[in-house]
Amino acid sequence: MSAESPGQNDEHYLRVIKRRFRDWRGQRPFWAGLFTMLGGVPIAYLPYASLKIGHMTLAMATTAGAGSLIIGVLLVTLGLTMWFHHIVRVFAGVAAILLALVSLPVSNFGGFGIGFLFSLIGGALSISWAPGKPAEPAEATAEPASPAPEPGHEADGPLVPGPQFSDTVKMTKTTADGGRNSAG
Repeated sequence: MSAESPGQNDEHYLRVIKRRFRDWRGQRPFWAGLFTMLGGVPIAYLPYASLKIGHMTLAMATTAGAGSLIIGVLLVTLGLTMWFHHIVRVFAGVAAILLALVSLPVSNFGGFGIGFLFSLIGGALSISWAPGKPAEPAEATAEPASPAPEPGHEADGPLVPGPQFSDTVKMTKTTADGGRNSAG
């Protein structure tokens, strides 16, 4: 290898991975799925968590712990569904919003509001996301541009706002019969 062409290095691979991830992320409701999954984690985890402060243990175990676990797991599943099956994004968004609302009475105020808000925002983002239209090739849609006259060039006439007519427009005589030939 010469000094002028160092070959492929790690930066090239990182750029390729970053570009592929950006393309993948742009084709689906990525942020909706991420927020929904982040909302499901505190809803499922907090009823089973125990916090130790010195010699005192604080546990948030409730009788609805199983319901909290089910809601949290379903929210994480809906977030993954938004990522990998974006065709059903509206269903997943509505289901995420409904589960977030159900988590308020069932799961310690929806994971102390954190899981509730994340799930609610994720569901709303999923409903509002729409796939982009594919870009059309530039060569097929581009028309050859005619050279524009230079400003102030009076040979083509003064620059006047409004529709510009070319010299090929023919003026026709308007008749009472609307331009139809009465002879034939």
